[in-house]
Formats: sequence, structure tokens, C-alpha cells
Amino acid sequence: MRVLLIGANGYLGRFVAERLLADPAVQLTALGRGDDADVRFDLATGSPGALTRFLDAVHPGVVINCAGATRGGARDLVRHNTVAVATVCEALRRSGCGARLVQIGCSSEYGPSQPGSSTAEDAVPRPGGPYGVSKLAATELVLGSGLDAVVLRVFSPAGPGTPAGSPLGRLAEAMRRAMQSGDGELKLAGLGVQRDFIDVRDVARAVHAASLSAAQGVINIGSGRAVRLRDAAAVLARVAGYGGALHELDTPPGPLRGALGHPRVDPDHAAPVAYPYPDGCGSWQQADVRTARDRLGWRPRINLEESLADIWMEAACRI
Repeated sequence: MRVLLIGANGYLGRFVAERLLADPAVQLTALGRGDDADVRFDLATGSPGALTRFLDAVHPGVVINCAGATRGGARDLVRHNTVAVATVCEALRRSGCGARLVQIGCSSEYGPSQPGSSTAEDAVPRPGGPYGVSKLAATELVLGSGLDAVVLRVFSPAGPGTPAGSPLGRLAEAMRRAMQSGDGELKLAGLGVQRDFIDVRDVARAVHAASLSAAQGVINIGSGRAVRLRDAAAVLARVAGYGGALHELDTPPGPLRGALGHPRVDPDHAAPVAYPYPDGCGSWQQADVRTARDRLGWRPRINLEESLADIWMEAACRI
């Protein structure tokens, strides 16, 4: 099976590439903006015609799109998350390759959920910020394209390679600094937030399964269990061997402060962004993952403690 992977050097894309390369039946070609891609192409600025010519030359059976932006102003997010996907869809429509498209979506497309509930694929999306809006627009483009396509809505990825700017990445960095300086207590904000964390290696398995399946539409990829960030911090402290006290600051995430007390400012504007939570998802998110089980034969295998251990191992290397 010939697979074209877009965004192979990103956080999720690296693990998807690793998973696909382990399959002897897969012939992988990586397309991206970096010098280490097999083919250099910028989806945000490249034309559908140029991409169509490449698709006709390579003739992949599956195209997997892991590319996109998680940070930046609304203009950049739309360019990299929405316009780029429009380019992929149009190129696939024009091409004679007939490739299946696996698009990586995200839980921010849903927006806030009712505490205690599990979000299924038929929930009405109400994204709470420009990132979720840009990803939801991409999903709608894929679903309306008429292509053989599936969108995997990934909840909160964790594990090795976790970006330093993510809640778990910031948590590990704060703990590393506390241990390095000998601080006996760690003060953090936003620990009441609950998210559905899923290991990146499990996400890669889901992408692999989706590329081999005939499933279409939207499929949630998560653990099916919401975890309070405070509890994740306690597990990380145990894994790291941090014996200090964890104190939650009274200041909740708000217009001026993000999870773990980090400021959030939209680069396109001078004023802080007034979203209640950095990802626009409110205080609670938990995936209903029955569709992934039934249509992909997929279940998560890696528990959060193992994911946190890998996050800490990378953070500890900086001590």
C-alpha cells in the first residue's frame, strides 16, 4: 500500500510515520515544508494543481494529513488548518489516484462539554476559540468533499514528545524547575480542568487502522476517561520522585491566565484573548470512543501513568 503522509515531522506525524514504517506492506512518502521531507510542499501556499500533479505521479492509495498549526492568530490558524485542507481535498478531487483521505481533527472542534458526560460524534460542535473553529471548518470541508475520507477527532494527546506549551508539558517543566532549585512546594493554576488524555502511540495505531478501514465520517480517538489535571500532577510527582507539596492557586484560567498560570495573548492583537480556557474546551472533556472500537477495531492500550513517565523522562534530561 502506497501512503502519502503530510506533516510527518509534527508531534503526531512522527509517531504515525514510525507506525507506518513498521508495516512491511506500506510504502511511505512524506510531504512537508521541511528539508527532511521526501517532497517539499507548503499546503498553506501551494496550489491544488501542483499537488494534483504530484498525486498523479506518486499515485498513493491513502493520504494521511497530520499537518496543521496549534498556535498563532486566527489568520495563521485558518491558513494552516483550513486553507491547507481545502488544497488537499481539491487536489484529490482532481487527481486520478482515487486515494482515501485520513484527516486528523481535534476535540477542540466540540468545544465545552457538560461535566460528567461523554462526547459522541453526533454532538453539535461549538468550538470556543479560533483553533477549534479552524479545525472544524477543515472537517466540514473533508466531509463535504465527496471523497473516501475519515476524520479522526483526537482528544488530548500525551506521551513522548509532548510539546512544552501543552498543559502536561508545562506541568513537567514546572516540576523540573522545582526539583532543580530544591523548592519544597509547587504552586500551579488551572488544576481543576479535566481532559481525556490519549497516548500519541495509541493515536498512531488509530491512524494506521483508519487507513486500512472503509470507515467514513468522524471518529473520536481518546481514552474514554476524563482526568483532572490535579490528579495527573500527583502521578507525575510520584513518577518524578518529587516529594514537595502541590498547591493549587486560587486564580482560575481566565482572560489573562491560562492553565498552570501561563498568560495567553493572541499575536494578532495587543489585548489578551478572552477565552475561558486555552483550548476553548471549558472545564471538562471526555470522549465517547465506542465508534472507534466498533468501526476501527481500536482500543487504547497505554495508560496515562506510562505517558507521564515518558514526558518526565524527557523533562528530566534537561536537569
